[in-house]
Amino acid sequence: MTTNLPVATEIIPVVLQLQPAIALTEDQFYEFCQLNRDFRIERNAAGELVIMPPTGSETDERNFRQLWVWTKQDGTGVGFGSSGGFTLPNGAVRSPDAAWIKRTRWEAIPAELRKKFAPICPEFVIELRSETDNLRILQDKMQEYIDNGTQLGWLIDRKQRQVFIYRPNTAIEVLDNPKTLDGEPLLPGFVLDLSQVW
Repeated sequence: MTTNLPVATEIIPVVLQLQPAIALTEDQFYEFCQLNRDFRIERNAAGELVIMPPTGSETDERNFRQLWVWTKQDGTGVGFGSSGGFTLPNGAVRSPDAAWIKRTRWEAIPAELRKKFAPICPEFVIELRSETDNLRILQDKMQEYIDNGTQLGWLIDRKQRQVFIYRPNTAIEVLDNPKTLDGEPLLPGFVLDLSQVW
């Protein structure tokens, strides 16, 4: 018996070039994103808008309850989900699937700037590759985080059961089907159980 189940294909984000015809201010870009909440919208360093379909419910649920529990217990930082956007030093506005920022750095940002896309690069980011995500695009995004100040990044490829670990001035580490990931020394005591992610 054969079944005609749909096969997941990779989705390439739509990239809109606006400049030099239109140059959105930070406030205008924020409002544009608020008006189009059904999409994940980022802005790259060249000012282009990168528009992706929303993640599925399962992907969002996996992004990452374990990190939130640890963040609350640890108390030294603030955790964010995929709806949190950050303006990186290179001008790009990015929204990792999960992020963590030291509380002292976060609270040093004026409250009015924290309400939009805060001008800060998270110390820790997670990107979770869904069945339709293009791996090369996610790898480039991870390198951009590192180039802008991220200290630890995990790109979790559920499709291949691999994890790419990014750190500054260090070769990318690739793990095949690991059971856990350890956040030491940046996130002391945080261990991600990947059985809840795969």
